[in-house]
Amino acid sequence: MKITEDLFRPILITKGRKTGREHGVMLRAVNHNGKIYFSRHRPDGDWFQNALANPTVKIQYKDSVFVGQAKEVTDEELNKKISELKYPGEERAKEKRVTIEVTLD
Repeated sequence: MKITEDLFRPILITKGRKTGREHGVMLRAVNHNGKIYFSRHRPDGDWFQNALANPTVKIQYKDSVFVGQAKEVTDEELNKKISELKYPGEERAKEKRVTIEVTLD
């Protein structure tokens, strides 16, 4: 199975940077140009920090689990594009965010 939706709500499973245990959180995700993106206001969230420390992550969606590699997006134009896709037509699409890009295995 492939993820075909542009905007969806999967569970992102990261490996705890302190405990080493898996931790899942449901997030709004963007599927763009063959990659999956997750974003937030600040880089202090556990899932964000975990993905940076242990880049192998899982995405659980519709009875399937996908494995991929996460990295922080440093391209500001791409960050803006992901926010626009994540919050179409909403004012918060203009807010500055930090983003993780997941390339599925």
